[in-house]
Amino acid sequence: MVLAVAACGGGSDPVAGDPDAPPVAAGGGSGTTIPISGAGATFPAPIFQRWFDAYNRTVNPDVQVSYQSVGSGAGLEQYIAGTVDFGASEAPITESEDRMKSFNDAYPFEPIQLPIVGGHVSFSYNLPGIGDQELRLSRDVYCGIVTGDITQWSDPAIAAINPDLDIPDLPITWAHRSDGSGTTFVFVNHIDTVCPGWEAGVGTSVDWPVGIGGQGNEGVAATIQQNEGAIGYLSYAYAALNDISSAIIENQAGNFVEPTPENAANALLDAEVPDDFALLVPDPAGEDAYPIVGLVWVMIYQEYQDEAKWQAMRDVFEWALGPDGRALTEELLFVPLPDPLVERVREVFDTVNAG
Repeated sequence: MVLAVAACGGGSDPVAGDPDAPPVAAGGGSGTTIPISGAGATFPAPIFQRWFDAYNRTVNPDVQVSYQSVGSGAGLEQYIAGTVDFGASEAPITESEDRMKSFNDAYPFEPIQLPIVGGHVSFSYNLPGIGDQELRLSRDVYCGIVTGDITQWSDPAIAAINPDLDIPDLPITWAHRSDGSGTTFVFVNHIDTVCPGWEAGVGTSVDWPVGIGGQGNEGVAATIQQNEGAIGYLSYAYAALNDISSAIIENQAGNFVEPTPENAANALLDAEVPDDFALLVPDPAGEDAYPIVGLVWVMIYQEYQDEAKWQAMRDVFEWALGPDGRALTEELLFVPLPDPLVERVREVFDTVNAG
């Protein structure tokens, strides 16, 4: 899926392989319109759409942001190629040696990755007669589902933790991403940490031992919605906004926690964010912490040729991190960044060179 927010400006001129040329502003254009282009994760697409549209309508109609919701992998490729003004991913670019090498081969500066919003990943399901946040999944159970060791909803381990539910006797259909995905990175980073039987490792794309693949959150959601007995992983905001039921799951403390933004925020509350902002919290320890959480990073460049372009993009992101953007973040069930982290992001904005 591609979301074009406000208006679609042209892409930046490619700069990969030219170490002396920073990215050129997208669609240099006539008049006062300033088009900004981005590409990447499907995870933040709903909040990006709301932010960019609201900014265009209420703050500056001359600034028009186009965001391609193509998945983190494809978005980072476009960012490295210099064909967009920013990328977006739930997987830090610094976690990939190959992508860092590609970027360093193309540019005389390091990539800048900045957190913009938090979110969480839910186990979302289609079980007739079982409503939203009625199904409980212990760690043993959801690990067994993901690895293919538990294949039927009538499994005694599922019944034992859901004694009051009349769960239909259906085969379990596991739904996962088929594309390179930051949502997958957040999800399998947790699974790799807590599931002894998981052997596929961690990455934006893995070899799943079981299941049906779908492109983007949209593809996984379609698989779940079209198959009774299906369960998969989705951005919670995407699941909730599309009326797809999500499970209550067991956290490290042994508590069953609902997939609410408040519980996701609890997971990020005490985390120490490193200098490069590449915060990973694969298994948060808080009593009320929802266990599958992550940040979304925007990837920007150290240098932009067009100062007006950069100042407009900075203003959009500053607005998104401020009170008006924060209100939309909470409305759409994402997790706003804490104030100290916002201040750190603003300090990095000051280091970008433009013009």
